[in-house]
Amino acid sequence: MKTTLMTTLTGLALAGSLATAQAQEIVVGGKNFTEQQILSSMTTQYLEGLGYEVESRAGMGSAVLRQAQENGQIDLYWEYTGTSLINYNDVTERLGPEETYERVKELDAEKGLVWLAPSEANNTYALAMREADAEERGILSLSDLAAAVNEGEELSFALNAEFYAREDGWRPLQEAYDFRVSRGDISRMDTGLVYQALRDGQVDVGLVFATDGRIPAFDFHVLEDDQGFFPAYALTPVVRQDTLEQHPELEEQMNSLSTLLDDETMAELNARVDVERETIEDVAQSFLEEHDLL
Repeated sequence: MKTTLMTTLTGLALAGSLATAQAQEIVVGGKNFTEQQILSSMTTQYLEGLGYEVESRAGMGSAVLRQAQENGQIDLYWEYTGTSLINYNDVTERLGPEETYERVKELDAEKGLVWLAPSEANNTYALAMREADAEERGILSLSDLAAAVNEGEELSFALNAEFYAREDGWRPLQEAYDFRVSRGDISRMDTGLVYQALRDGQVDVGLVFATDGRIPAFDFHVLEDDQGFFPAYALTPVVRQDTLEQHPELEEQMNSLSTLLDDETMAELNARVDVERETIEDVAQSFLEEHDLL
C-alpha cells in the first residue's frame, strides 16, 4: 500500500512537472511561403539560443494561423500590419504606415494580442525598374515615373491581372500620382512572368512585392512610393498577452530582432532560399550568427 501510494505521488509529481514545462513552452507559428518560413526558423533558433523551450509550427495558412493564435494554440508569429487591418479587422479606410500600426495594435489588443516593435520590412506592392535603366532615366520614385510619363517618355509596363483590376490597384495609383498610361503600353501576366519580363528587358516597369528575393537577384530598383499610396504591410512580431505576461523579457528580445529587418535584408534572405537554393534553416542560422544573436 505504501509502495502504491509513493508510486502514485511520484506519478502526480511527474505529471505536474510536465504540465509546468508545457506551460512554459513557446509555440512559434509561421505562414506557408519563403519569407515566413525563414522568420519562423529564425525566431525558433533565436529563442532556443536564449534558453526557451520552443515548438515550431511553420507552413500554416494565414487565416488558420491567425485563428490559432487567437485560440491560444500559437504564442508568437510575424504578421503584416495591412493584413491584420484589412483581413482580420475589416478596416477599409486608407491609413499611413504609423496609423495602420497604431490601429491594429489597438484593435488586436482587445483580442489578447500584442504588436511589438514593427520592422522596417514592408512587403507591399511596388513598381520596379532595372537598376541601370532607372538610374539612366533618372526615375527613382513614383513621382519621377509620373513626370516621365506625362512628359511623353515611352515606357512599357507589366502588371499582374489582379492589381490591374483591383479597386485599390492600377487605376487609383494613376489617379493618386496624376498620370495616365495607355492600355497598349501595359501587359497583363502572372506575377512570376512579370519578374522575367522586366529582367529580360521586355518591359520597362513591373509590379513586384517589396521584399521578393528576385529584386536584388535581378538588379531591380524599387521606385519609392513617395506619396504613400500603397498600403503598409510592416512585418511585425505579434505575441499573445498571456505569453508576454509569463515571459515579459520576450518584448525586448523580439524587438532586438525586429530592428534588424528591412526590405533589402528580407529580399536578400528570400533570394538565398528561392534563387541560390540554400536551406531555410541555414539562412536563418547564418543571419543570427552574423548579428551575434546565436
